[in-house]
Amino acid sequence: MKNNLFWALSLCLIFTSCKDKQEPKTEYLDNMKTAYIGTYTREEEHVDGEAEGIYTIYQESGSGSLRFGTIVAEITNPSFVKVSGDGKNLYAVSELAGEGEENGFIYSFRIKEDQNIEELNKLSTESTAPCHVALDRSGKYVFVANYMGGVVMMYKRQEDGSLEKQQRIDLENPEKSHAHSVTLSENNKYAYIADLGNDKIYIYNFDAEKGELTPHDDQISVELEEGSGPRHFTLSKENNVAYSVNELNSSVSVFEIKENGGLEIIHNISTLPEDFVERNSAADIHLHPSGKFLYTSNRGHNSIAAYKVDEEGKLSMLDFYSTDGRTPRNFAIGPQGKYLYAANQDTNEISIFGIDQESGELTQRLPNFSVKTPVCIEFAPTE
Repeated sequence: MKNNLFWALSLCLIFTSCKDKQEPKTEYLDNMKTAYIGTYTREEEHVDGEAEGIYTIYQESGSGSLRFGTIVAEITNPSFVKVSGDGKNLYAVSELAGEGEENGFIYSFRIKEDQNIEELNKLSTESTAPCHVALDRSGKYVFVANYMGGVVMMYKRQEDGSLEKQQRIDLENPEKSHAHSVTLSENNKYAYIADLGNDKIYIYNFDAEKGELTPHDDQISVELEEGSGPRHFTLSKENNVAYSVNELNSSVSVFEIKENGGLEIIHNISTLPEDFVERNSAADIHLHPSGKFLYTSNRGHNSIAAYKVDEEGKLSMLDFYSTDGRTPRNFAIGPQGKYLYAANQDTNEISIFGIDQESGELTQRLPNFSVKTPVCIEFAPTE
């Protein structure tokens, strides 16, 4: 009997010790920054998805190193995720575009104190392959771009963060259209829709009081070079310059933003070295919080391109930085702008770069961090 009690106590101590090693202490995580990872979970034409759903990871702010959290939602192809500005909700697309699938979905989740999430509701995106989520500056509305069908959806955010349908926008040439992102202006008066298939940035007036999008009065769209493929769009904090990363011709277009929200192209620059002739598709774009530097990702060249931003908003190339992985799709600049994290979709890893705050160059490299089929990296807002 004594021997049985001894072994039972010993096994309990061993189990407790192992558990402590496997599960990070709450106090430790309180000192780390949380990020949510969108993924692909099944085989598609363009990717062999291996993930289980949405993951959490934790960033150590001093070193920039990452620590794996857990699976917080097991949904199909949550390829783009977005946290609300108040940190209370997570929104994720379910990018469905397979045979027999009539539409994709947008999921709304409540973020709990431990950073796990609880599903609130899911709604149809009324077309297939939803690929981008955005919120307006007031936090009252959520926008989803469907890659297929020329459909952009706007949803009203309820008090608990759940969603209800507000408005559907149908773009021209729906069979050709590939809406890839929606971006709200800093003053929340205009919405810019990047349509990769139609080679246009559509401009809409946005009324946050009515929850309504209407075509711009003077300029319904700005047309880019044929075959450029505008994908993601970002704006300066001053709301006077905007940037489009163009997937198909691997370029960045720089726009002057007019007082009425209209756009005028003032500059174009490549995302690739001059001597690179292999296949490439540009993917994501982000301004550094300082506004002094801009970064884009290259799938094919498998790199991050870094640019310096001059006083007029025009770009000059700094350098190209290999991600040591394949197909860097979305990337994120971490809190305080010290580190850049790139999701290498096809090699199941995240690249970690340090950012020189004076020059904008990517410097310190930590070993790539293992995550299954990462696509999107979204840090929760910090106080």
